[in-house]
Amino acid sequence: MERNHNDATNLQQLLEQISQSSANAGQVSVKDILNSVGERSFGPVVLLAGLITIAPLVGDIPGVPTVMGMIVLLTLGQLLFRRHSIWLPAWVSQRSVPQEKLLKGVDWLQKPARFLDRWTGQRLVFLVDGPGLYVMAVICMLVAMIMPAMEVVPFSANGAGAALMAFGLAIVARDGLLAILATSFTVVTVGFVVASLAG
Repeated sequence: MERNHNDATNLQQLLEQISQSSANAGQVSVKDILNSVGERSFGPVVLLAGLITIAPLVGDIPGVPTVMGMIVLLTLGQLLFRRHSIWLPAWVSQRSVPQEKLLKGVDWLQKPARFLDRWTGQRLVFLVDGPGLYVMAVICMLVAMIMPAMEVVPFSANGAGAALMAFGLAIVARDGLLAILATSFTVVTVGFVVASLAG
């Protein structure tokens, strides 16, 4: 995956880009946010989907986890087919959230972002480049596929959001160790959802 010079390299930078996308707007669309992080930024888009899913006031809106899952599926599907830019259909790109809720969610995430950025860095890079990147893409797509079902299992959508956030941050920061932790967390989350639905 080729990096653009405008790509965020940590979580705080991505949050700043999201904040800028909502300037002077009553409603902030998916397209607005995507434009702010870059149309070639596959990693930041996955991180963004995870952040929005777990952000208070935003991720709790019915349907938001499902839309974020669709964005991940469409985005990473294009990555697997080696597209160099991200395309989303209008019915997804024009979905919007209130600016006030988005900014409150971003503000809440600032402190965790500073903490996480201190503990991430370039480690085991081979796990997030080349074949490793495609393996992560497939895992993220599997998480995204079950996100609609997670809306009926309390707190599970937050787990999926955290998993996507971890994978996205691993790609952004080129942190293979974080990718391993994200995979472990994903297995636990999916197992919890399957057990809840089966019970």
